[in-house]
Amino acid sequence: MTDLDQLKTDLLAAIDAASGVDALEAVRVHALGKQGAVTGLLKTLGGMSPEERQETGPRIHGLREAVTEAIAARKAALEGAALEAKLASETLDMTLPVDGVPAGTVHPISQVMDELAEIFADMGFAVATGPEIEDDWHNFTALNIPETHPARAMHDTFYLAGEHDRPMVLRTHTSPVQIRTMTSTPPPIRIIAPGRVYRSDSDATHTPMFHQIEGLVIDKGITLGHLKWTLETFLKAYFERDDIVLRLRPSYFPFTEPSAEVDVGFTWKNGKREIGGSGDAENGGWMEVLGSGMVHRRVIEACGLDPDEWQGFAFGTGVDRLAMLKYGMDDLRAFFDGDLRWLKHYGFSALDVPTLSGGVGA
Repeated sequence: MTDLDQLKTDLLAAIDAASGVDALEAVRVHALGKQGAVTGLLKTLGGMSPEERQETGPRIHGLREAVTEAIAARKAALEGAALEAKLASETLDMTLPVDGVPAGTVHPISQVMDELAEIFADMGFAVATGPEIEDDWHNFTALNIPETHPARAMHDTFYLAGEHDRPMVLRTHTSPVQIRTMTSTPPPIRIIAPGRVYRSDSDATHTPMFHQIEGLVIDKGITLGHLKWTLETFLKAYFERDDIVLRLRPSYFPFTEPSAEVDVGFTWKNGKREIGGSGDAENGGWMEVLGSGMVHRRVIEACGLDPDEWQGFAFGTGVDRLAMLKYGMDDLRAFFDGDLRWLKHYGFSALDVPTLSGGVGA
């Protein structure tokens, strides 16, 4: 027993004195290796009588456990000290000039989102967001979309399976954000609602997931004149041209009345359409860019507001489509292919931050 106590004392002292991981490993091999001191003691248990094994066995096993725990603790301490020393020696001088500009590129969708937020912020609009998984009431019913409307059909809308109080869908537009804002925020309201939306469609100009931005104004005495001025100001800033001409055509949307499609004039230049100009048929034409209208009385009522006191207008357009028109892209599907060559060609520098004073686009 005295020999076991002395061996334990010697081994623990050697572990504690180990100055590095290599020295500690040498102690481990000496104690616990195939030919180690503790291993040798364990091998003697087979030749002992039952009485001797009952008395000596626990002492030998206790020695092995004490040595194993001490080695693990010492190893953790040595590795921690080595890491601290390494971190202390690896410093970075933040006052040194950068070696180069960031190599990453900003996706055109992200860039256009920032451009739109900058433009509308200048007109007093806040950015509002909402969930992409919506219930039937926010996505359809509150927006005066009847149950028989084609937009609710399975071939247009992605419905979610499962047990829910209301049918759940992947939102088909960002209009539910308008409903959530009107039911939670007292007017006056001026918001834009950018985000991802989902519809069951796919071709050169449609994808199952795309990006949309909608605008909403709720106040007293709002007219179509306010709507037209807002859209004209927005499009002039976005396309960075003063010769933008708009045409409002009567249309139908369940959530607005009256409703209007918004066309912008374009001219032909080098065989390509360029936004701007009067839209005359001889040198150009008209291109649809937005849907808009005065918020329907039933929508205002559904949100708990008095339509005789509060009026408003709303508008919406595809962010992807705006990017295509401004930056000359001809296939919407390429936006989601993840092709780095396409992104390198159409992407924006990380330092190209949109501002009204410096220009919202490249």
